[in-house]
Amino acid sequence: MASIIRTDALQNLNTSNIISQTNATTLTIGASGQTISIPAGATILNNGTATNFGQTYNGAVSWTSNIVTSALTVSAGVGYFVNTSSAAITATLPASPTVGATIAFSDYNRTFGTNALTLNRNGNNFQGAPASPSYNTNGQSITITYADSTKGWIPIVDDDAANKVSYSIDFLVVAGGGGGSSGGGGAGGYRTSTQSPNVGTVITVTVGDGGAAGNTSPNAGSSGSNSSISGSGLTTITSAGGGGGRQTEQIAGIDGGSGGGGGASNDKNTQGGFGNTPSVSPSQGNNGGSNSNIYSPYPTGGGGGANAVGGSASGGSTSGNGGAGTASSITGSSVTYAGGGGGGNYFSPGTPGSGGSGGGGGGAVQTGTATAGTVNLGGGGGGTGVGGTAGSGGKGVVILSVPTASYSGTTTGSPTITTSGSNTILKFTGSGSYTV
Repeated sequence: MASIIRTDALQNLNTSNIISQTNATTLTIGASGQTISIPAGATILNNGTATNFGQTYNGAVSWTSNIVTSALTVSAGVGYFVNTSSAAITATLPASPTVGATIAFSDYNRTFGTNALTLNRNGNNFQGAPASPSYNTNGQSITITYADSTKGWIPIVDDDAANKVSYSIDFLVVAGGGGGSSGGGGAGGYRTSTQSPNVGTVITVTVGDGGAAGNTSPNAGSSGSNSSISGSGLTTITSAGGGGGRQTEQIAGIDGGSGGGGGASNDKNTQGGFGNTPSVSPSQGNNGGSNSNIYSPYPTGGGGGANAVGGSASGGSTSGNGGAGTASSITGSSVTYAGGGGGGNYFSPGTPGSGGSGGGGGGAVQTGTATAGTVNLGGGGGGTGVGGTAGSGGKGVVILSVPTASYSGTTTGSPTITTSGSNTILKFTGSGSYTV
């Protein structure tokens, strides 16, 4: 069908400079260097197969005059003034961008620092990672361009040039429990944290071992080892190993995340070890129990737990119970960690202390075998009597809860990986790492 050009629309134009037809399929409007003006209110329609028609890519955008005040889905080739005065705003990026697609944002009211702008990546990577960035610097301007399926969107203008993520990671860090002796071992320190690391950050995880039991009079149980998380830009979280329990003729239980229980003595009171050592806030553990009964069968103190002090022995033949641990639902179900070990009786007869909830080992009477602290709960080992076998401390654990939508899948150390709701759970029972 022949093309029709209305001559009445061209009567005032110099057609030699504006429109020329070089063949049956090509229509050229204007010459190099000329400006073609489109009247206000006119609409340009593309009914053919031309690409990028009416769009601006490759670093240039056309700014909209509509001020953004709520969540929206944005388009390539457009710049947006974003006003977060009332609330944080999420802008959803195109689901199927083409290479060179460019979008810009500017902090209209200088309030990104109070209410951030978050870019929902909508299934594509951002700076090579499956993470949706959040911009939180007042007065910030951002221009992003789509590169490819590997790197996804890349900022080409970014006032705060560091990589950023909008999601938070929850951490549980439990140290190894202290070994028992006569007195019960203290639980490993129990600490939690929520932090937002940058994309690419390597989070190093260290899981502390439980302390060895002290079975030869007058040896004390060994303290547990520390557990920790660390990484560039993160606040390092270190939980201290639980204090070892004391044996006969020792003055006091050993200090630690939770303190070890005081040992047996025939001539003096014995003090439990101090918990929350070194001191952190909130407290990572509690004191061990003491012994003020200096007569046979010489009962002893229980180790401290994350949630309670160890029980003390006084005025009778019953040793102190281990202090209770603290429950966490970071894995999706409630689990109690870091219970103290129960105190033992140096001679028979007598009643040993029970282990604290959260993996604390139970105590034993003369020549008996106490219970070890539970592995990967950070419980303290139970105490025992002369000739008996005390319990060793339980190994600690470190657990991360990461939003599944942002989970990178890059780990070392073979953590156990599960899901709970919208989160991916990484349980480290040995040292390793996770890359954000």
